[in-house]
Amino acid sequence: MSLSILVFLTAGLTFAAYMSGVFRVRAVSGGNLSTLHSRPTYYGAYVALIVGLAALCVMILWLVGENILIRGIIVDGLPEAVRNGPPAEMELALGQIANAAKAGDAFGAEPYVSQLAATYNAVSASSRLYMTIAMFVAAAGGFAVAYSQVKPETRARNRVETVIKAVLFLCSCVAVLTTLGIVLSMLFESVHFFSMVNPADFFFGLTWDPRFSAAGSGGEAGQFGLIPVLWGTIFITLLSMLVAVPIGLMSAIYLAEYAGPRFRATAKPLLEILAGIPTVVYGFFALVTVGPFLRDFGGTIGLDIDARSALTAGIVMGIMIIPFVSSLSDDVINAVPQSLRDGSAALGATKSETIRKVVLPAALPGIVGSIILAVSRAVGETMIVVMAAGVAANLTANPFEAVTTVTVKIVSQLTGDHEFTSPQTLVAFALGMTLFVITLGLNIYALHIVRKYREQYD
Repeated sequence: MSLSILVFLTAGLTFAAYMSGVFRVRAVSGGNLSTLHSRPTYYGAYVALIVGLAALCVMILWLVGENILIRGIIVDGLPEAVRNGPPAEMELALGQIANAAKAGDAFGAEPYVSQLAATYNAVSASSRLYMTIAMFVAAAGGFAVAYSQVKPETRARNRVETVIKAVLFLCSCVAVLTTLGIVLSMLFESVHFFSMVNPADFFFGLTWDPRFSAAGSGGEAGQFGLIPVLWGTIFITLLSMLVAVPIGLMSAIYLAEYAGPRFRATAKPLLEILAGIPTVVYGFFALVTVGPFLRDFGGTIGLDIDARSALTAGIVMGIMIIPFVSSLSDDVINAVPQSLRDGSAALGATKSETIRKVVLPAALPGIVGSIILAVSRAVGETMIVVMAAGVAANLTANPFEAVTTVTVKIVSQLTGDHEFTSPQTLVAFALGMTLFVITLGLNIYALHIVRKYREQYD
């Protein structure tokens, strides 16, 4: 039985448990609901929570154990040469077996792959059958316990709220632990990388040339200078912000202070559509339209502009992040109290003076936040840079030449069948950790600015 069917069955059992709890409490109260500690819906919710959580806990624990069990059985069935060989080779064999089991065909693979794929499917089918039985048994046990506790004096509301608080706490822990896991995984692999490459050569090197080599040939040779890649990221981000911030901020001011209700209701959604366009579409737009236009225009005025350049990527990326600046800034400007505008007008200030000297300073924390969000979005962009600026790590201040960014190099270093323990692959984690620290510093600085200026306008 598939997991989706099990989830739907669990949802059905939970709903049935809810209705049973409601009918039960109405029956035991004799129709006099004033004798109940909580409303009938809380009693139904209590029974439903016990049944649903019991079944889900069994399913989660069983799936974890099932993966461990199946892996152990498949590993024991591998040929001795594969089982005792390099870990990478064994993981590749396990991946082939899993793919063959899902596809139902091991065409072109070793004979043991098809045999172990059949074993994989048989064990998985038996495990799912036993898991289904265990889930129903756990749900029935939970229902029996919760149903017996449905009494007028039972504090159902308190118990339901306690369970909900626990679920919310676990959800918050999942979010925090996920972030922590991402950071630790990058940190550990970065430390592994720096054990093979001098950190000074990485952080202060001026040449990026990883030079991939075959596995086992010592792929340590290569130059991992961060400066060209990091400069490309900063350079393209600055160019994009030169496009996005003026246009976005001016658009926000016009929509918030000058535009009529009808124009605003039409223009703002149209402007926000830019944020929903896939980045690959922006990349095609840059590659097919903006790049050739800049090249041809530069040729007419005597400039040598490469079609794939930092300027092309910066312009297109700036267009993409205009909604991040305009929409958020517009909301922040609208949130400025009208009393500030009225007071400025009472003192004789014009509308433009009110906007420049009263509204914008009051909205500055939110505007800074929108700009930082736009910067973070630009720093993390990959597809537009690949298609509009190329992959060449050049240390240049000329916007008409091709450059690349950190995110592009992370993708390129992790693409292909390369040995995961080589510095050519591990450098992607060092790049990711560096980018994480930079964006974290930007966010902390933005938070400092927001708090500093917000105190003046509370």
